[in-house]
Amino acid sequence: MTDTMTSQTLMHSIIQRIATGPELSKDISLEEASKGMAAILRGEIDEVQAAIFLIALRMKRETDDENKGALDAILNISQSRQVEIDQLISLADPYDGVNRNLPVSPFIPAVLAACGLPCVSHGLETVGPKFGVTHRHVLQAAGIGVDLDLDSAASRLENPELGWAYVDQRTFCPGLHNLIDLRQKIIKRQVLTTVEVLAKPLVARSKTHLVTGYVHKPYPAKYASLARFAGFEGCLLVRGIEGGVIPSLRQQGMVYRYDDLGDEQPVEITPESLGINQPLRAVPLPEDDAIRIGGDEVARIKDIGAAASAAAETGMRALHGEQGPAYDSLVYSCALILWHAGVCSTIASAADQVRQVLDSGRAHQRIR
Repeated sequence: MTDTMTSQTLMHSIIQRIATGPELSKDISLEEASKGMAAILRGEIDEVQAAIFLIALRMKRETDDENKGALDAILNISQSRQVEIDQLISLADPYDGVNRNLPVSPFIPAVLAACGLPCVSHGLETVGPKFGVTHRHVLQAAGIGVDLDLDSAASRLENPELGWAYVDQRTFCPGLHNLIDLRQKIIKRQVLTTVEVLAKPLVARSKTHLVTGYVHKPYPAKYASLARFAGFEGCLLVRGIEGGVIPSLRQQGMVYRYDDLGDEQPVEITPESLGINQPLRAVPLPEDDAIRIGGDEVARIKDIGAAASAAAETGMRALHGEQGPAYDSLVYSCALILWHAGVCSTIASAADQVRQVLDSGRAHQRIR
């Protein structure tokens, strides 16, 4: 392959190799995956071939190099800003949101900021395969601006009285955001779902930590490898509800973490060790037929807007110190992050600090 090879010729070559069935399909190199994905992000590949590229990679299962190549293309085309702070949490809940519980994770950045740890969350409004309630939905319902440019977001992070921000994929990577309609047609999860959470719209001077969630056992090693490739100095991977960053409130859990680009290590966690004793796994959907479909164990969100409003109200009450599963969710998740980042020496002492900022209202003061 030469530098003069056109994007169309490259994509033709790639598809010939990756889309030839379960036994004959061949892997492509990191460089080829990067150049192929970059051509798609620049709009140089027609929709049919772009879909074949994504589906064929999924059907044969993406290799580590192919994942890194797709991520490399996203990082190269994305806008990014350095923030004049020493340490930053880059919080990336799954971009496709949640559809079985009320998400309170959009309020994690404000709580961390009140504890002295700047945090940026990033996402978008809606994308498959879940098309659930996202950070953007909830923050918008809470009356918070969700269309900051990167300079404004950086200013918020540098402001010691704020210390948190949300940035949207539409702002920092419009080429990727433009693929939402195509991804909806593909239906199934593909490489973009895996790697888009590793975008780096904002980075700190010294150390930027990726915090994201997972469900299936192969993903911690996969995400840790990608995080090191992207240059995240620290990484915390939480086995969370619906693949998010908040663990189950009623059972033993697991996180994986690394620091200074080292190897990831597993850490067992229990809610009881932090004084959390909940009969519920997560913040439940309201008993409202306008919001939910199904019974207690199979409930799904029916109305995204109504669920986002309910999540915003529930989260704001937790920021005021109201006890309940939302409060405990913020204590648990924020304690893990504060401990991982070295702000607190133990998870238990971090949980105590989170309760103090919630009970005092200091976290709520950050939200506006």
